Amino acid sequence: MNMDSRNLAVVVSSRLRKRRQSLGIRQKDLADLAEIAVHTLSNIESGKGNPSLEVLGRLLDCLGLKLTIEPNVPGDGAPAGSTTRATTERP
Repeated sequence: MNMDSRNLAVVVSSRLRKRRQSLGIRQKDLADLAEIAVHTLSNIESGKGNPSLEVLGRLLDCLGLKLTIEPNVPGDGAPAGSTTRATTERP
């Protein structure tokens, strides 16, 4: 699957939002836990934000998720020029 950065943002933002909602956590409470502004979290969850890896890591930690990056092809790594699939998973 070839995923551009916009599609990746939509997938990650959707999974973050759904996980937060399934845990019954308000945006304000998650923002406080992750030490970010509510507006920033809202933008991230809507796919408009572009969080740093540090902020994304804090959100994943707070939600009990992990980020997995795997090659698109079997073997030791992806061929030159290929994209990497990223998913968020529950531990």
